Amino acid sequence: MVLTRAFRGWLTALVITIAAAIAAAAEADSLDSFLTELTPADLVPGAEAFGPVRTDVPVAPVLKAGETVAFAFLTSDFVGTTGYSGKPIHVVAAIDTDAVLTGVKLVKHSEPIVLIGIPNSKMVKLTESYAGLDLKAEAAAGGDAHDLDIISGATVTIMVIDDSLVRAGIKVARALGLGGLSPVQADGPKREVDMTREEVADWTTLAGDGSVRRMTLDVGQINAAFEASGDQRAIKRPEPGAPDDTFVDMHMALVSVPSIGKSLLGEAEYQNLKAWLDKDEHAILVLGRGSYSFKGSGYVRGGIFDRIQMIQGDASVRFFDRQHKRLGGLATADSPSFAELDLFKIPADAEFDPAEPFRLQLLVQRSVGALERAFLTFDLGYKLPEQYLLPAAPAPKVVEDDTSEAAAKAALWQRIWKDRTVEIGVLGVMLLVLTGVFFFQFQATVNARSFYWFRIGYLTVTLLFLGWYANAQLSVVNLMALAGSLRSGFSWDAFLLDPLVFIQWFAVAAALLFWGRGAYCGWLCPFGALQELTNKIARAFKVPQITLPWGLHERLWPAKYMIFLGLFGVSIVSIPLAETYAEVEPFKTAIILKFVRDWPFVVFAVLLLLAGLFIERFYCRYMCPLGAALAIPARVRMFDWLKRYHECGHPCQTCANECPVQAIHPTGEINPNECVNCLHCQVLYQSEAKCPVVIKQLKRRAKTGSPASDVTLGRPPANHPNANRTKVS
Repeated sequence: MVLTRAFRGWLTALVITIAAAIAAAAEADSLDSFLTELTPADLVPGAEAFGPVRTDVPVAPVLKAGETVAFAFLTSDFVGTTGYSGKPIHVVAAIDTDAVLTGVKLVKHSEPIVLIGIPNSKMVKLTESYAGLDLKAEAAAGGDAHDLDIISGATVTIMVIDDSLVRAGIKVARALGLGGLSPVQADGPKREVDMTREEVADWTTLAGDGSVRRMTLDVGQINAAFEASGDQRAIKRPEPGAPDDTFVDMHMALVSVPSIGKSLLGEAEYQNLKAWLDKDEHAILVLGRGSYSFKGSGYVRGGIFDRIQMIQGDASVRFFDRQHKRLGGLATADSPSFAELDLFKIPADAEFDPAEPFRLQLLVQRSVGALERAFLTFDLGYKLPEQYLLPAAPAPKVVEDDTSEAAAKAALWQRIWKDRTVEIGVLGVMLLVLTGVFFFQFQATVNARSFYWFRIGYLTVTLLFLGWYANAQLSVVNLMALAGSLRSGFSWDAFLLDPLVFIQWFAVAAALLFWGRGAYCGWLCPFGALQELTNKIARAFKVPQITLPWGLHERLWPAKYMIFLGLFGVSIVSIPLAETYAEVEPFKTAIILKFVRDWPFVVFAVLLLLAGLFIERFYCRYMCPLGAALAIPARVRMFDWLKRYHECGHPCQTCANECPVQAIHPTGEINPNECVNCLHCQVLYQSEAKCPVVIKQLKRRAKTGSPASDVTLGRPPANHPNANRTKVS
């Protein structure tokens, strides 16, 4: 009773500890927590601080000299794409006001299935190479405007990182109106301007709250920008003047909004503006001073203002002289003096939305020849302050709803499947051939030599194609990831990311019902194939083979089950820890990474293969946790396909002695938990040289002169008491 209470107390404490650990882990995986591990300069060169994470969109301003120069975000806050482990790959990135990634950091992942052994520095370097990615181009091209770099052994993981960064970055850019990208509208009414608000404010107030936006460029900045362009002809013709002389000082305001228009234009001029604008038309006021004119003289000759254009989302508006009016002066007494004061009409067919961000793009030109010019563009962004808008409907979620996110995940795995059509086809042929062999095993094994070379050829394809080429090695870690997924909310997405692995698991599930674990372990496991092929080579070189005494062999069987149960128990507490201990599997070293790995892992894998030279499939027999995991459900198989005679085991021991993995008991029964379905016993079942039953029947028929058709097929005659006997299990 005391022990029972103590056990219950221990179990309760364990459950509480696990729950607390899970909750702590979930809480830790946030933008706030990851930013504490980074410096602002990691994301934006020269940046000095991070601002607080915003409540409307989960981004943190990146500050330089007190100004926001970019926004940091965590990819897993915006997209739900998961890797092999069924968990997100957490990447922190920063995006500037032009929708370009300024810095990218891989901060956390749980991808040991393929990434253990791949230097983390390699993954970090590849992730950081996304700095400079233009998300405007990605949005226009559907995410395909860049080339995808791949690390061997981590193809799917890289595709997950790529998908997460591009989709999350575009969402952030749209949510914040960066680079002129328009926010994706949620279902429901759009934001509308409050046309009833008519309060008049002074210049200082308007400039302070963002009603008037400003862009200032001095001569030094312009010369530096042309130098950065690399155009030597433009560099040789710098803008005259001191570096701090004003090149252009532009201001812009949306004066079709009553409060802003009346404040800057005055009541009378605002009424003139209203009379000038037709339904659904708007107007901006552009003010300028400095040595460079934002109007130029092109509109005089051709009627078009070629130095400016307004951009909102994917639409742009160029202004013609008929859409232009000069303004004599401002109504605000405290405003600066300007050389250029101009009103521009935004036509209704532009489908301009005053409640959404837009930008005025300035074209700066420099003569480089008699009729040639070099050009640069600079953007003056504008977003109507919140006080001019009517109360919003519920804010749209930046993270997509379940349906949209599911569609994005489906698009990712469908893209992967499409890219691997040839490999899928080859695997399909392999499974079809193997299924035919199992269903017609009696005919397949009638010729011992032909079947031997067929098996050698099949295992070679398994090793070279499934293993070293396609990296489609199943692992006990797959099962632990499945168990974790079932606990946290099952999703097919993580399992569909690798089509060859997914198809194999589907085939294994079906094979367990028909043939047990041997269909995979004996034919489709690349490491199992490597063991058997190296053992065949060792036999060809007369390496002595060791047959363990039956008693010792039988007691070593449970080792792999103990290893599996230990890993499964650890996975309940911590899947990452269990995945680390799952290095007892040499699959990643020998198959995925082809022995290109740290020396302790290589030594371990080589030692197992060396043991396999003397004891065929040593690892499969005694250590493989995957084989143990498959053997447990294989007990529910529906059929016994392997044929046996009554004499098998009493007294005949031919099959038991020749079984490559010692899966046949001395009493003749085949242990389905250990059998790898190599079908060698079925070859012996028909052997006229080795099977005593067949030899006996041959001799009897020779004496009586009876037809030998049944005997030559390895079948007892119809009147034999065991003519229909199959495997005893």
